[in-house]
Amino acid sequence: MADCLFCKIVTGDIPAELVAESGRTIAFRDINPQAPTHVLVIPKDTTPDLAALARRGTIACWPRWRRRRHQVAAAEGIAADGYRVVFNTGPRAGQTVFHVHAHVLGGRDMTWPPG
Repeated sequence: MADCLFCKIVTGDIPAELVAESGRTIAFRDINPQAPTHVLVIPKDTTPDLAALARRGTIACWPRWRRRRHQVAAAEGIAADGYRVVFNTGPRAGQTVFHVHAHVLGGRDMTWPPG
């Protein structure tokens, strides 16, 4: 999508502080962090949200993407103490960029219920 912020990060048209990258995923720091560690992990393919991925029936990138989220948490030093992975799906859930992405948050106690 021409106006997709995350697509422009994937192509390098918009700079981001990269944490990790593979052939199918990219991870970068959130510009408005909600925890000491707040990294976004996205597939390079454009899909608007988690619901759209589920509607596809098969999610080819899911195993690698799942591993990448944990690898990011480990590399950031938050895996041992615990971290949270959040998907916002749709505007009422707080999604503002419509390119599916996982928030990896940690480095502080996470309260419940969130938000």
